[in-house]
Amino acid sequence: MDTLLALLPIVLLVVLLTKPNPWASHTALPVAAGVLVVIRLAAFDAELGATGATVVLGLLEALTPITIIFGAIFLFKTMELTGKMDVIRAWLNGITDSPVGQLMIIGWAFAFLIEGASGFGTPAALAAPLLVGLGFSPVRVAILTLVMNSVPVSFGAVGTPTWFGFGQLGLGEEQLLAVAFRSALLHFGIALVVPVLALSAVLPRDVIRRNIVFVYLSVLSCTVPYALLASVNYEFPALVGGAIGLGLTVWLASRRIGLERNGAEADEAGAAVGVRRGVDLRTLLGAAFPLWATIVLLVATRVDQLGIKGLLNAVEPALTLGLGGLGELSISAALVVSLREFGATGADGAWSYRALYVPALIPFFVVSFATFAIFRVEPPVVRRVVRESWDRMARPLVALLGALVLVRLLMTGGNDALVQVIGRSFADVAGEQWLWVAPFLGALGSFFSGSATISNLTFGGIQSAIASGLALDETTVLALQSVGASAGNMVCVNNIVAVCSILGIANQEGAILKRTVVPMVAYGTLAALLALLSF
Repeated sequence: MDTLLALLPIVLLVVLLTKPNPWASHTALPVAAGVLVVIRLAAFDAELGATGATVVLGLLEALTPITIIFGAIFLFKTMELTGKMDVIRAWLNGITDSPVGQLMIIGWAFAFLIEGASGFGTPAALAAPLLVGLGFSPVRVAILTLVMNSVPVSFGAVGTPTWFGFGQLGLGEEQLLAVAFRSALLHFGIALVVPVLALSAVLPRDVIRRNIVFVYLSVLSCTVPYALLASVNYEFPALVGGAIGLGLTVWLASRRIGLERNGAEADEAGAAVGVRRGVDLRTLLGAAFPLWATIVLLVATRVDQLGIKGLLNAVEPALTLGLGGLGELSISAALVVSLREFGATGADGAWSYRALYVPALIPFFVVSFATFAIFRVEPPVVRRVVRESWDRMARPLVALLGALVLVRLLMTGGNDALVQVIGRSFADVAGEQWLWVAPFLGALGSFFSGSATISNLTFGGIQSAIASGLALDETTVLALQSVGASAGNMVCVNNIVAVCSILGIANQEGAILKRTVVPMVAYGTLAALLALLSF
């Protein structure tokens, strides 16, 4: 009964978003959160004060996705209204007029690189508007970018889901590296299927079939270095694999290797990339400044060895303010805002916002305002960028507030948290068949939280305990958790709301969820099958 009650708000949310006359996410998510509040108070004897504090903390946590989405919208409005997007579009069309080539360059390889550098939903935030600018349908692009952004996720944000997500388990370096390598091998095998499923959301199957050689060359150009590096390192596989893969994919497309030739292609074989259809290299570099500056800043602020990441995450309070019974508020020199023991809820009452590290102010707003300054953008254009970006945020803001309250309510309570109740119930039902369920528990964690890292933090301990109790190989079970958490990003409502917000899609969240469930299930099933056959 506890499990059914815990699942009720999630089931209600899915029904509201996918029924014949679906509700918009900015209505459905607050309603589901409200139902969960009632369930916690009535069925789980939660205290009213603690529940209220949890709701407030959920509202505060929404600041992270809200600022990221607003920053991404702001960056692309800057590119669009200053004419930079037109130049990028002309260059991409100059590399190849093949829709398969364009989708694999931007939706696969470019997004792979961005995930390795940043995570936080930035791959879809950067790739999706570029693809829509090339003329692809916004809804179809949303589906493609959600599905494509799965393979690199275990090593996203310089490996955070792996080294931090499983950090509480006390694994040795050798064991953590083994988990990383098995995760990469599972992703490698699944990558031979899932990108094709993603492309089928946008293109007819016969078009994909005629260009399948290019598709697999592009996939392997990312995943081969990715898997090889994962055998010795768990921080850089996605970043390095994406960088190599993007370069190779552009090169392959420019020479039409594996791509269907057509009479409209006017470029001569071997022509220099970047000097096509009137777009000279200097013009291209200037127009692409918002993109390459964003990538440079993301890499510089995420790689520990450069020393900037530590500075941006410094938490030593520079200013502390006591709030009485409401806890303690502090601000560090790096603008890390922290709230501790809010509402006397103990560890669950902690919240923080890393203003300089969350990919919003840096890189999106910094790069946008640098673009205004470098290219001497007129004040009326700047005002229009601000106005149109803010107008785009109204409904997503409400949806994200509801989503993060829902997530906080589900995950608060330590071992008694509702998400833990659900996980343990799944384990009891699955028993000896746990390898088939393990990836879906990981996906469930990402569905709730929108983060593979949080999924691994939440369920890593359960997965490890189940592996021990059933005499299963712990490394394999944790690899399945990691892979499943990556797949769960496809169906996470937070991510769906985010990409719809960036693309200006209204009331299509449920339709997109229906389309991304199938590849998510395929991902988890293939992961379990490969694990059973290989390890």
